[in-house]
Amino acid sequence: MRVYGYARVSSKEQHLDRQITALRQFGVEDRNIIEEKASGKDFNRPNYAVLRNALLREGDVLVVTSLDRLSRNKVDIKEELEYYRQQNVRIKVLDLPTTLIDLAEGEDWVLDMVNHILIEVLSSIAEQERVTIRKRQEEGIAAAKAKGKKFGRPEIMMPEDFPQQLERVKRQEISAKQLMQELGLKRNTYYRFVHELEQLS
Repeated sequence: MRVYGYARVSSKEQHLDRQITALRQFGVEDRNIIEEKASGKDFNRPNYAVLRNALLREGDVLVVTSLDRLSRNKVDIKEELEYYRQQNVRIKVLDLPTTLIDLAEGEDWVLDMVNHILIEVLSSIAEQERVTIRKRQEEGIAAAKAKGKKFGRPEIMMPEDFPQQLERVKRQEISAKQLMQELGLKRNTYYRFVHELEQLS
């Protein structure tokens, strides 16, 4: 039996220290702690995929600090836990004490029943948190847009001397392609500027 730990945060700016410390204190060896900085909205995570599909074997134990480290999607959590149950991989969740209990042979049904109730409740909470976070993000973006804030790449402004530079192309002193290279403009940006000047004339 091998014991693995999985630690996850959603973004590169967040830290894994607290989770890693908790896993170490529980007895998981550093070499068996899999770290990841990725969203919990689904299981499309490379390090987790290696842990699940290549490392964990029948009889092993997977330890996480909380259920939402696996996922924040209720359906996904339940399906994943069922997968591990079928693979005979034990899941231990540090903030779910009942998942840490080792019962005598034949008493596993007690643990399964209690865990099922807890998982149902906590996976619902985890999913609701994800929905709430997304809603707050959308509201924040909408409020910022209402104040005139723009998102995405800033639009490239026309150089002040572009009309004069364009005259060189019209006089056939240089080609349009050469002017694009001189000004560091992409084709679509160049022709947007040309169109804007034509609209003004």
